[in-house]
Amino acid sequence: MRETVDRVRDLVAAIEPADDRERADQDDCLAWLAGTTDIYRRAKPATPARHLVSYALPVDVRDGSTFLVDHRLAGLWLPPGGHVEVGEDPAATARREAREELTIEAEFAVAGEAPFFVSVTRTVPVAGPAATAADRAAHRGHTDVSLWYLLAGRPGMPITLDDREFAGGRWWAAAEVESADPGLFDPCFGRFLAKLRAELGC
Repeated sequence: MRETVDRVRDLVAAIEPADDRERADQDDCLAWLAGTTDIYRRAKPATPARHLVSYALPVDVRDGSTFLVDHRLAGLWLPPGGHVEVGEDPAATARREAREELTIEAEFAVAGEAPFFVSVTRTVPVAGPAATAADRAAHRGHTDVSLWYLLAGRPGMPITLDDREFAGGRWWAAAEVESADPGLFDPCFGRFLAKLRAELGC
């Protein structure tokens, strides 16, 4: 297991942070990886309380637009993705989640099979309309360490969503995200988008 964790450490260490917050999240993640081999969610909803997530985010490189899903349980517009399974490479998670959540084959043509962004986020209690009292009680008090993978995509590409998990999904232009309420998104999404736009020059 140490070898797998060391592989994740190398992936995180290779990320070029775009700002002080991402640098702090990278340092936090590296310290966590140095001190444990228990980095995977082993039982739902949150055991252990800190665990590894891979986002698999379709991006249109022409203008920096991104495809987000309207997550029923979280009540937020989020990148597709999910928890890294025990022993799984995070890029394999991104590939698996792209198939399961979007019914597409992951094409790592934007930044390669390496994470572009890292975030460490204390999750908020679930608040979506699909959340039951039991959901709210169960989904408290955990931390997602998220590796953000970029997938090549474009508006109009065929995507099929699981309507049990998502109320919908759509492409968001960068300007739409920037003018929207930040509370609609993952709390790190605005910073991710700024880094993406700088990388793409758009």
